[in-house]
Amino acid sequence: MTGAARGGRGAQLEHTGLRPGWTTGACATAATTAAYTALLAGDFPDPVTITLPRGQTPSFALAAEELTDGRATAGVVKDAGDDPDVTHGALVRATVRLLPAGSGVVFRAGPGVGTVTRPGLPLPVGEPAVNPVPRQLMRDHVARVAERYGGSGDVEITVSVDDGEEIARSTWNPRLGILGGLSVLGTTGIVVPYSCSAWIDSIRRGVDVARAAGRRHVAGCTGSTSERTVVEEYGLPEDALLDMGDFAGAVLKYVRRHPVDRLTVCGGFAKLSKLAAGHLDLHSARSQVDKAFLAGLARRGGADAALAAEVAGANTGLAALQLCRAAGVPLGDLVAT
Repeated sequence: MTGAARGGRGAQLEHTGLRPGWTTGACATAATTAAYTALLAGDFPDPVTITLPRGQTPSFALAAEELTDGRATAGVVKDAGDDPDVTHGALVRATVRLLPAGSGVVFRAGPGVGTVTRPGLPLPVGEPAVNPVPRQLMRDHVARVAERYGGSGDVEITVSVDDGEEIARSTWNPRLGILGGLSVLGTTGIVVPYSCSAWIDSIRRGVDVARAAGRRHVAGCTGSTSERTVVEEYGLPEDALLDMGDFAGAVLKYVRRHPVDRLTVCGGFAKLSKLAAGHLDLHSARSQVDKAFLAGLARRGGADAALAAEVAGANTGLAALQLCRAAGVPLGDLVAT
């Protein structure tokens, strides 16, 4: 291991040799930006450039354009890179309609985008399944376009995905109560491709780099949100961060053979509840949240039989956590310990 070796999320991705892609949220933001620009300026920017949460500025070619009085639609074909994403190649459209001043930004689900019908998700029941980070990204770009071209920023954004309802049948959306199509997702705007063997090798390399740099505390993170959280909590440098994705077992097994003083595993509640239940691969296709296991933990934490039954029947892991929080049962702590 030479002194020039780098660690962290970016170095791991480079090491795999896999090509990253763009999330549905990034594609919807690009389409929204192009459509709103056309409404205010009269022409569609093609390609259209957006700024992602971490500062990257990708450009997207338009695959669809339509401009009428007070309404414009733009479409972008999703490129998921080398990730086996079911939405790869899907046409993501955004229709932007001008609203009266003071209306703000309103989101609608068009054809192929789902609607939330059950509690326990990051969005209220009845809302289109456009997740919070993509919503904020679209709001930010609407504001930038409005400032540049003198608009009010009051718009309705309808996101649609061609054949999205059919594609969604091969996802977890129907089981989660997201009906009518896909979810518009993404926290960074970038799809990180996961080839099992390549990514596990990159995790091992990350541990080696951290050890060579003398890091006594390293963290395995499921994604960018957990990575940001662990940095805020512990102030760890980049070369102490392992982007483990769903491969928690790969981290644990390699660190057992190549130990560090302290290992922190950081991720969302649902994924870590799988790990607590003994699953080492946290991918939704290979392990599921065990509600009966969570109900048992809740009982240990003081939940009565009625609450435990609610936990066992919860729609999602997040819904189970929310039930316990409301009752003062420390389910999150029990999963973490």
